[in-house]
Amino acid sequence: MSDIFPHVPDLPAASPLGQALRQPFLLGLFLPIHNGGWTMSSLARGTDWRFDYNARLTQQAEAWGFDLVFGPAHWLSKGGFGGRTRYRETSLDAFIATSALAAVTHRILLVSTLHILYGPWHPLHLAKFGATLDHIAKGRWGLNVVTGFRKDEWAMFGQSQIEHDKRYEVADEFVDILLRLWSETENFTREAGHWRLKNAFVTPKPQYGRPVIVSATSSAAGIASAVRYADLIFITSPAGANIDRALEAVPAINAAVKQGAARLGRTVRTLINPMIICRDTEKEARAVYQAILDEGDEGAVEGFFQTHATGDSKSWRGHERAERTVGGNIQLIGTPEQIVDQLLKLKAAGCDGIQICFFDYESELQYFGDRILPLLHEAGLRIDINAEEGARV
Repeated sequence: MSDIFPHVPDLPAASPLGQALRQPFLLGLFLPIHNGGWTMSSLARGTDWRFDYNARLTQQAEAWGFDLVFGPAHWLSKGGFGGRTRYRETSLDAFIATSALAAVTHRILLVSTLHILYGPWHPLHLAKFGATLDHIAKGRWGLNVVTGFRKDEWAMFGQSQIEHDKRYEVADEFVDILLRLWSETENFTREAGHWRLKNAFVTPKPQYGRPVIVSATSSAAGIASAVRYADLIFITSPAGANIDRALEAVPAINAAVKQGAARLGRTVRTLINPMIICRDTEKEARAVYQAILDEGDEGAVEGFFQTHATGDSKSWRGHERAERTVGGNIQLIGTPEQIVDQLLKLKAAGCDGIQICFFDYESELQYFGDRILPLLHEAGLRIDINAEEGARV
């Protein structure tokens, strides 16, 4: 494995990711491309899995200056995670859905989650698809590399799950082939390893050398893999969703990720996923939280815990039932001023940005833009890049 990833250069400053990284704190939106979004509750809301709804969210996020949107991926049997809501039974494919958003957006980064080890995927397929999407989106498409931690997902593809650490070795080989196909100017042949290629070639090449690469991981093996090639790494709180407990736990994870990258001469950014419930008063925000719990889908929560217990993921451990019902890896609840204070603390803890989910997406994203975003600018977490460029002219 020593010949894999001798060095993966950062994307250039002129690339869409390079432009986004001028922001002091990255803003991303987790798209609800499955029914139920991130919340296992029957409380009424407008959140919808359909493409048109998610396209509107993406355009709204882009108008507010968000840097990226992100499509998650699941493979679930009939009934999803269960319960009266049949949580996440219906879902769009993240690869197709987020790629299609390139046609209705102009600036925002579009990240697709893909289980690269499932089924008949070959790196040559994805190298060609990714290069094509890179040109369609003008460098805005990104790949979130996941290996699959649930045995039932592997079984859906007629496969036996690869052991945890071994999966990352195989994934490293897959990504290495992608990178070589995106950069090689001659035919590429590989006669050993998990995938074989003979005289393989991909053109056109991605516009900035390669697409954006993302990884979501918390294990030692996952971090060691991700820091070798990823630009953005999604971390999770091992202490549960409570913000105070999370703030105690995430500095060590951020340090481990960034020190691991630095040893390889690389720079990576970390993002974390908060559920944001914000209202004009803390009392109102807490009332929404409680209302979600009061209508919680216990069957879906039980199915979620049972399903995840069969996997070997190191992420999301320590989350209590109520925290999973409401959703988000961490939860930020309160007034706009309280939310901004918590985000400042996350930045101080080493997080370079957030990937937000909401309970009622469209209305709460609008509220975020109206009430929270101006405070983020005041706090120095966001800057007006267009105004900054105008001032230099």
